[in-house]
Amino acid sequence: MAELPSRSNQTEFPQNRLKVRLVTPERILLDTDATSVTLPGEAGVLEALPGAAPLLTAIGAGELLLAGGEGGDQRFVIARGFAEVLPDRVTVLAEYAEAPDAVDKPAAEKQLRDGQKQVGEAGDDPAKYRAARSVVLEAEAKLGRAGQ
Repeated sequence: MAELPSRSNQTEFPQNRLKVRLVTPERILLDTDATSVTLPGEAGVLEALPGAAPLLTAIGAGELLLAGGEGGDQRFVIARGFAEVLPDRVTVLAEYAEAPDAVDKPAAEKQLRDGQKQVGEAGDDPAKYRAARSVVLEAEAKLGRAGQ
């Protein structure tokens, strides 16, 4: 049986920081360092800190918060994708990601109305209901209304 490396043999993390990368299909939105990353996992909000155990998780709609970044704390609205958390870095692959001030508010309001209509029309079909709720949650995240 292989012996696990001792803590003293593991790489030390520079200044207790994480390398953070936020990628969408169109571009790399963020490539920086931070002291922590908070993001909306499918099962709930999670926070990644330097030295965290490896994790791969689906992400939902909500806010990604970077603490202790080079330019101070930063916020992004993200939706649908995956996050890989490693002891020294976090990579987020999101279908949608924007800074809150770059969100198209009228389009998000329309998306919210459309999603609410889809929820009402879903009836007893769980798949249709989940899809409609996803649309609503994404719109609420874009509008800064998550959890309301």
